[in-house]
Amino acid sequence: MPAGERLAWYAQHFDMVEVNSTFYSVPDARMVERWCGSTPENFTFDVKLHQLLSRHSTNVKLLPPALQRAAETDAKGKVKLTPEIEQAMIAELRKPIEILRASGKLGALLLQLSPAFSPKMHELSELEPLLEALSGFPIALELRNRNWAEGERLQTLLDFLRAHSVALVSVDAPAEKHFTIMPPALDEITNPALAYLRLHGRDARAYTTGKTVAARFNYDYSDDEVDEVAQRARKLAKKASEVHVVFNNNALDYAPHAAARLRVALGQMIADIPRQTELF
Repeated sequence: MPAGERLAWYAQHFDMVEVNSTFYSVPDARMVERWCGSTPENFTFDVKLHQLLSRHSTNVKLLPPALQRAAETDAKGKVKLTPEIEQAMIAELRKPIEILRASGKLGALLLQLSPAFSPKMHELSELEPLLEALSGFPIALELRNRNWAEGERLQTLLDFLRAHSVALVSVDAPAEKHFTIMPPALDEITNPALAYLRLHGRDARAYTTGKTVAARFNYDYSDDEVDEVAQRARKLAKKASEVHVVFNNNALDYAPHAAARLRVALGQMIADIPRQTELF
């Protein structure tokens, strides 16, 4: 299927998409307008914030051209995150986000923090300028360092998120106490307007040793596991007015196949989606 036709086809089967490309670059305004034009009126776009904002090591080439010239870099061409470059990046990203908001199709902004953002090296208060600059938008925060959820730190985390009306992302992940895996049973509602559940698969070895994204999240949920997810989503819906469920098991067709079965388990009407049997 031509790339320009994929989103419209997808929107025939699902009501929401999590935009991953914004993690790597700021989309052109005309592209975002095409997104809006090729999806139904009630379609929702959740937008993943750029990797620079989520404290990942970022090559300067992944910034907008104007910011490439302004950014400070190290010897490897990695951007030094300064207050000035952070606010400039927020300003650049707001442009396409505002287009989505004006169309009534903007869902949440996903801040997926790096595993390197640890309580030993960082403070939650470091995120305040970012959260304040985006305070007019729904924000969901996913941590990738388990130490934030251990012992007394968990309550500190929850208090911080509630004070800033930020939704803590719940995860479905391997039942492994690895520092990069958040506790899979952590379903705390920190913003009653939004619950956000991301599903990464349950293969601990793949998750902790995979060299690529597809390898890390190479997992095909069984029908019984999809039913478990449906029950969890229903419980979240009792505490939050809106629940976003995103399958991130992105090898082959595993994510849309699981999402389609989830819609069946939740009693939502959908068209049949054929399986994809090989990579392309």
